[in-house]
Amino acid sequence: MEVNSKVALRPARENELQSLYQLITADPHWTDFNGPYFPYQTPSIEEFGFDLFARLREGESAQLITYEGQPVGTVSYYWECEATHWLEMGVIIYDSTFWHRGIAPRALTQWITYLFDHLDIARVGLTTWSGNHRMMGCAEKLGMRQEARLRKVRFYNQKYYDSVKYGILKEEWFSTANQWLEPLST
Repeated sequence: MEVNSKVALRPARENELQSLYQLITADPHWTDFNGPYFPYQTPSIEEFGFDLFARLREGESAQLITYEGQPVGTVSYYWECEATHWLEMGVIIYDSTFWHRGIAPRALTQWITYLFDHLDIARVGLTTWSGNHRMMGCAEKLGMRQEARLRKVRFYNQKYYDSVKYGILKEEWFSTANQWLEPLST
């Protein structure tokens, strides 16, 4: 899904295995915000190739985020319950030098639109934790509503955090999508 802007989504290319593996392993700072209360083990290149890279190549449940043509992160979705069409999505910008540029909300704007256009769903959800203030702000900026807050269910660095669930309905999305977008800072 290419767009005429600095931020675009697309499937991975076959020849990108090594460079994308380098992207996700070079700067582990992203793991401090992506559910750090769950154990994370850096995958081998073989594990990466059979798991996330395969999903990125297929381009349905995960795609690359590019900034000015350079891969910087990924968007993805998973079924909380496929039988009831309950879908959750996520975003990761792996290279921290690309944080604070508005890339994630622009990528999610494209991803949410893609999900509603290509899947039989009425709602898109995003779950984060109260220690990830940027993701909470991103969800709110996109017009997502906080639908649930499970208090003190995430224990990390000797402190309790909340699990925070956001969602947006298809009719809400298409009545407000892209209204907040401003030019990207460089």
